[in-house]
Amino acid sequence: MDYSRDIDKLRHSCAHVMAQAVKQIWPDVKVAIGPAIENGFYYDFDKKEPFSDQDLAQITKAMQKIINRNLPLTQSFMDKNQAAELFRKQGEIYKVDLIAGISDEKVSIFTTGDNEFADLCKGPHVATTGEIKAFKLQSVAGAYWRGDEKNAMLQRIYGTAFLSKEEQDKYFKLLEEAERRDHRKIGSDLDLFHIYQEEAGAGLVFYHPNGALMRKILEDFTKELHLKRGYQLVITPNFLRGKLWEISGHSGYYRENMYYFNLDGEDYAIKPMNCPGHMLIYKSKLHSYREFPIKYFELGTVYRYEKAGVLHGLLRVRGFTQDDAHIFCRRDQVQVEVEKVLDLAFELLSAFGFKDYEIELSTRPEKFIGKEEDWDLATESLKKALEKKGISYQVNEGDGAFYGPKIDLKLKDALGRKWQCSTVQCDFALPERFDLTFMNEKGEAERPIMLHRALFGSVERFFGTLIEHHAGNFPLWLCPVQVVVIPIRPEHDAFAKEILEKLTAEGLRAEMDARNESLGKRIRENRLQRVPYMLVIGDKELEAKKVAVRKRPETDLGSMDVSDFLTMARKEIVDKI
Repeated sequence: MDYSRDIDKLRHSCAHVMAQAVKQIWPDVKVAIGPAIENGFYYDFDKKEPFSDQDLAQITKAMQKIINRNLPLTQSFMDKNQAAELFRKQGEIYKVDLIAGISDEKVSIFTTGDNEFADLCKGPHVATTGEIKAFKLQSVAGAYWRGDEKNAMLQRIYGTAFLSKEEQDKYFKLLEEAERRDHRKIGSDLDLFHIYQEEAGAGLVFYHPNGALMRKILEDFTKELHLKRGYQLVITPNFLRGKLWEISGHSGYYRENMYYFNLDGEDYAIKPMNCPGHMLIYKSKLHSYREFPIKYFELGTVYRYEKAGVLHGLLRVRGFTQDDAHIFCRRDQVQVEVEKVLDLAFELLSAFGFKDYEIELSTRPEKFIGKEEDWDLATESLKKALEKKGISYQVNEGDGAFYGPKIDLKLKDALGRKWQCSTVQCDFALPERFDLTFMNEKGEAERPIMLHRALFGSVERFFGTLIEHHAGNFPLWLCPVQVVVIPIRPEHDAFAKEILEKLTAEGLRAEMDARNESLGKRIRENRLQRVPYMLVIGDKELEAKKVAVRKRPETDLGSMDVSDFLTMARKEIVDKI
């Protein structure tokens, strides 16, 4: 059984059943396309009035009737012109448009039942509608025809289907848990960040004190890790002359995603990537083969234009910081350096609690710069690095960067969801464009190879992923507030302050909560803030010079010497658990 193929067939068939149901209820509605997608299916409709929740319920009932009738789905082939005429008579203008773009003389048609519903489609599909055992319509969204905002706005109904009711129930429980972990909600609850869309603009992140402190912890950790492995820190400007982006190729291949402006009669662009700045630093002096590899590392903030419809919390923004590095090396060093990048990526990500990954190797896209033979050599080097490390991977044909092939690491979170983070890209083209050289063993000028790599991917996306992975219950070493000292009554305040001073002297991020509120309320509110440890001080603790330790979420560790608590906390921080 090929589960992936079977589930796609089921969902694709369910999309057809949905379109048939919609046409039964609203005969004048025009249908567009309805594919299976990663977690379900959708179908686009041209309908004047918006679909309501009541409409979705009505469509669901109509679909169930079609399923209960166990109608066959049969494939036939029709002459392209005849098919176009058939759909034109039915008023299905989107099908006619699709047929016009088909080069074959014949097109595939799938029919449900005794010609009850016919759809332009290559398939595959299940044999009968009765094979659809579990489905649910989920939501409605707008979608431009062919994804072009100049075209008509259609209504897209999303749904999902599974091979069994048990699978579907499990999936929706996962969705409920994902909603509970939504980084936007938790980010607000913990006062980590906010996007002031109305006041400042969409896709621009403001880090509040707790979030800024967490970012510092992330950034300090990765800087130290890189310095230990021979990377050199650099900082480059946030905007550069337009001609630099022409040399790099970004102007020709990426301009629609860039922000340009004119200064003193000359075009400048806010950087969407850090690469050109690093190449200027490399080019500022002569280099020998004996220096290689040369590794520049920057936490560089970049800006890219993303359409408003795809912006999503920290996961898709217009301004973000990349943990960007460029490794300049000889051809014979490429494979080894890629292996080292992979090792560093796994070490870095595992420290944040990520242990499970999927790896993709993306090859030459349709639009690219550089020579094909260099692309082949670069792709082979990446393959060998993965195979040398014994890492299983999938090939993603044609999805490389425009300047080189790449390895993408997709980490899996606590719910098994995949997130794109780390990437390493091999580039022969940009060193050529910027005329980068080094002196080889023969005293001759030679072109270096450049590896682009980012391990977080972007700090924003990684931060959002981190929030959802841990559901805001970050490990002790990452928490902005690690310990809260809670004196029960004012007469306990002086001892509580002593404890606080000892904690902060040991480097713990500690606060004291002596508000004029009940003990229960203070404990509840600090628990909601996901504070890992609360040290409560009352009469017994004051007399014994100890603290009552409560550990997140609701574990009472009892009375403890402060020195014992510090030993326990230090170990937890060092072990990053």
